[in-house]
Amino acid sequence: MQPTLSFEQAPPISVPYRFFLTAPIFGVLAGLILAWYGPEALSSRWSSGALAMTHLIVVDFMLQVMVGALLQIVAVVAGANIWRPPLVATVVHPLITAGAVMLASAFVFEQPFLFIMAALVFAIALGFFLTVMLVALLRTPARGMPIQVLRIALFGLLITAGIGFTLAMCLGLQIDTLPLGLLVNVHVAWGLGGWALMLVIGVSYLVVPMFQLTPAYPLWLTRALPLLLLAVLLLWSLQIGGANGEAQSWQAWVALAGMLVAALYGAATLWLQARRRRRQIDVTFIFWRVAMGSLIAYALSWIGFMLWPELGAAPRSALWLGVLALPGVYLSVIIGMLYKIVPFLNWLHLQRIGDPRTPPPTMKQMIPEKPMRQQMWLHFVALGLLLAAVLWPPLAPLAGLVFAASCLLLEWNIVGAVRRYETFRARILAAGAGRGS
Repeated sequence: MQPTLSFEQAPPISVPYRFFLTAPIFGVLAGLILAWYGPEALSSRWSSGALAMTHLIVVDFMLQVMVGALLQIVAVVAGANIWRPPLVATVVHPLITAGAVMLASAFVFEQPFLFIMAALVFAIALGFFLTVMLVALLRTPARGMPIQVLRIALFGLLITAGIGFTLAMCLGLQIDTLPLGLLVNVHVAWGLGGWALMLVIGVSYLVVPMFQLTPAYPLWLTRALPLLLLAVLLLWSLQIGGANGEAQSWQAWVALAGMLVAALYGAATLWLQARRRRRQIDVTFIFWRVAMGSLIAYALSWIGFMLWPELGAAPRSALWLGVLALPGVYLSVIIGMLYKIVPFLNWLHLQRIGDPRTPPPTMKQMIPEKPMRQQMWLHFVALGLLLAAVLWPPLAPLAGLVFAASCLLLEWNIVGAVRRYETFRARILAAGAGRGS
């Protein structure tokens, strides 16, 4: 059963927009770091450049958008009463922004105290955010699988943040008594699977049928996917307690199960999209198809590395997976959804302050189709160049610059939408004042 949408619960438009406007800037920085470091950044997943880029994308691009979207989604989809959303956004937004800058700088400049500062800032920001959101979700009377999956996703963020805090403090205090390699593996699994993918799954149950006019996900699948993914993550986490801090051989089969779950979700979404009622292909639809294709490619690549260990042992194999996961899956979904969410929020809030004599512009007028498609193709070119650069690192500077340009154009499109909102809002208010005088 789909939850009832409660648009009257939506927070002020400034709450999600501050996150949406900040996120692409850090994508630009990630691309510029790759261009600056060049092939050295792609020598290994442990290089300073690779770690800085990864955390700029994950912690500030992805996290910014996902936090801003959750403040909107939990209120509208779950009908949850979020405690003072403007205050939450005012506290959380600058803290996670500052924490991300500190964390990326810690990797670039190799300064231990920056790891400690970043860990403390993130502990405050995410601790506050998770407390507010979990209380709201636990108190809401709404039911349905999307809401249950949102709760699991926030639990995944809690685990991800907790392990990330531990790793950052170990690096800052130079503690080497913990199995850091295994902690990283579990941290990445919960971050990409328990938080990011779980959130995408939960949101897709609602937005894929709604925005893309597809049939609903099969009921058995909506129930099985999050539970299977959660079971895989819990089993994967047991490696931390392995003998002598070493991964156990059975963990490879757990990873294989996780890849099959991810591929099942990607294939099911592509199957539903093929059965959509509307034949028109828009930007969001293409972004989602590329994201699901990248998810399946990620799962197949992981399975290939498992079957041919010599490929999996190559230093850049993890980078290949990282490019498929971050720009390929998650940024594609995020950008595609921003091109739906931002115009819809503009329209919704303008309609609230307007009247029949001053109707708001349509959603298609908020961000014109042409710049969206230009940014989309630039993103896909950047994705292709990033994958090619993993195989041939001299392409790294070009890949970084194109990726930065893609993020910059995304920022420009969102800023343009905000300007249109402000312009039409001023026009509506002026018309109302004129009629009242």
